[in-house]
Amino acid sequence: MSVRTWLARHAQTLLGSLGRLAQQPVATGMTMAVIAIALALPLLLTVLLQNTRTATANWNQAFDISVYLDKNAARARAAALARQLRARPDVAAVKVVTAEEALALFRETSGFGTALDALTDNPLPDTLVVTPAVGASTPEATETLREAIATAPDVETAQIDTEWVKRLNGILDILHRVIELTGALLGLGVVLVVGNTIRLDILNRRSEIEVMKLVGATDGFARRPFLYSGVWYGLGGGFLALALVEAAVILLGKPVDRLAGLYGSPFHVRGLGAGLGLAVVGGAVGLAWLGSWLAATRHIRGIEPT
Repeated sequence: MSVRTWLARHAQTLLGSLGRLAQQPVATGMTMAVIAIALALPLLLTVLLQNTRTATANWNQAFDISVYLDKNAARARAAALARQLRARPDVAAVKVVTAEEALALFRETSGFGTALDALTDNPLPDTLVVTPAVGASTPEATETLREAIATAPDVETAQIDTEWVKRLNGILDILHRVIELTGALLGLGVVLVVGNTIRLDILNRRSEIEVMKLVGATDGFARRPFLYSGVWYGLGGGFLALALVEAAVILLGKPVDRLAGLYGSPFHVRGLGAGLGLAVVGGAVGLAWLGSWLAATRHIRGIEPT
């Protein structure tokens, strides 16, 4: 058999299976809808995770390092240390807060102004607020920077609170694992749904398969149209799932933009993207093909001409 003949037969079977599905639009549409819903749920969770990571990408820059100098250090020491830190590639900015500025701010915001008047001297030291660079805005890199600053002369304490960042990353990692488990279970559901649909189709065409085998058709030849039916189910379900996710992104877009605007953020909800969308369609086709192959292989093998 030539390659052209082989391709022609497969193309004929592919189009023939599509025509057979088109003759049953309601049943075909319901099967594709079930596949789409099963795929849309983990996809929506994936979009949620991706947008959450995007929205919180700059939060790592929010945890600054507070550097408290020795009270006995000269006033010029704070400015000198600030210049040294600004020269580091892992430092984005350094703000110098003098002891007088810190006391004035505390007096203004604490409500203990009268009590502070009783102090004979300023108990607060000069302070540096160090903001890590974007490339160093991770808990590990920031901790390394903190340790380096803590060893500098005249530095009493250098502290940073990264626990909330670690908790956030831990929650996002758990959500990612939940999405993987949910996707695996619903992927198995797609295989079972398509397999059951193909099984019913095989039972309805049992007489036709018996005639095919009677004239010498192999199991593979009889199975081929059902495999292509699975491919069409996967394509339809995959594209419908992408449409559902895109509709959800559009519906959520304006409320999220309004909320982000209240916080002065330019954040916008983003969809899956073309690359991931193609991967989803390919995965849907693969799952549907697997379900049809399992069902067709099992049931066609048991059909023999009488």
